[in-house]
Amino acid sequence: MNIKYQVANKVLHIYLNGELSEGTAQNTRSSLDNLIDSNNMVSVVFHLNGLSFMDSTGIGVLIGRYKKLKQRMTDVYVKEPTPQVEKIFRATGLFDIMPKIS
Repeated sequence: MNIKYQVANKVLHIYLNGELSEGTAQNTRSSLDNLIDSNNMVSVVFHLNGLSFMDSTGIGVLIGRYKKLKQRMTDVYVKEPTPQVEKIFRATGLFDIMPKIS
């Protein structure tokens, strides 16, 4: 898993590339928490066009970051999910808590 980020106008853009699965979850969780803790932002956008695979552990990583951000009153969005990831988001109802933006 490769994670890049950019902060613009108090929006933290996080770019996920690779697989978000059991094998990458611990490092991904830690990296995302560090980004969240070290930036003052009003919203976070997860860019998912580079996410090639996500399993239930990956879903848990995103839900955990969502809960952490909501405690801080920070809005969470997703952008450009791959077709496979979009299917998972629709099936699990994740778009209800992390809306897709264009």
